[in-house]
Amino acid sequence: MPHPRQLATNPLAENLAVPDGLTATVPRQLVHRASVAETLLTGGTSTDTDRFTVFAQWPRAHQLHVSPDRTAYDPLLVAETVRQAGTLLAHTAYKVPLGHKFVLKEMRITTRPEHLAVGTLPAEPAIDIAVSDIDRRGGRPAGFTYDADVRIGRERVATARIAATWTSDAVYRRLRGGRTAATVSTLPVPPGLPPTAVDRALPADVVLAPSDRPDRWRLRVDTGHAVFFDHPLDHVPGMLLLEAARQAVRARTRGGRRAPVSFRTVFHQYAELDQPTWIEAVDRRDAYDADVQVVGRQGESTLFECAVGTEEG
Repeated sequence: MPHPRQLATNPLAENLAVPDGLTATVPRQLVHRASVAETLLTGGTSTDTDRFTVFAQWPRAHQLHVSPDRTAYDPLLVAETVRQAGTLLAHTAYKVPLGHKFVLKEMRITTRPEHLAVGTLPAEPAIDIAVSDIDRRGGRPAGFTYDADVRIGRERVATARIAATWTSDAVYRRLRGGRTAATVSTLPVPPGLPPTAVDRALPADVVLAPSDRPDRWRLRVDTGHAVFFDHPLDHVPGMLLLEAARQAVRARTRGGRRAPVSFRTVFHQYAELDQPTWIEAVDRRDAYDADVQVVGRQGESTLFECAVGTEEG
């Protein structure tokens, strides 16, 4: 086994004057965040070929990712942490240039809510990651799949599997046909559901607007939202679509008799900012213990599909 090596992720790691135990977040650019406050990762180590351990810190209070009563971490905090971990490894271990654009293809997250309680100190999860299915083009990585085990202390709190690709900024601009954050006109934000209907504390965090059907909602896309739109984007981010799936499950159970704990999501195409997005949910039961199927659509096109598993909560 190769000797573990520290990845170049922590600005304190190579400073011999810094005492042991001090922690800093990784540079925000490595996880595609503009805000240091939304940067969850603190470092990473290579443990073997295509195997890594990434370290994070979770805040005890957060606008979205901690329950309104500040007693529990939200499953989508796991999703964002694992997303950031893959981006970090792409840039540091696989030498993907910082200017490249990333696209989520698939995200599977399964959490154990009994181990996601907020404690008296911020939680410091370790994420063990195994990278596979590296897509190489011209001798360089252009995408990968990775599996993640998320641990807090000795407890496994979640597992995940993510597939992502990336491309240069120039290629991305051609693919997007000139659509940029500066040129796309966003639609007005419609009034949302009551926050209590989707287990949110603030109206600004509600991402669903009612329609004439109880199982269908209009997606509220507020590009001024400080978490979903941490920086300007030319499309609806995947984490906003996952939040829509989470809130759709809550809305169907009138405020949350069933709590989402797992998400198996496939992203098919970009959700455009200048077109209305519709979120639909139907009951299901399958081998993966998914209770609700959530689908996002624009016109006749399916944007994403998400099978959500729930528990009483």
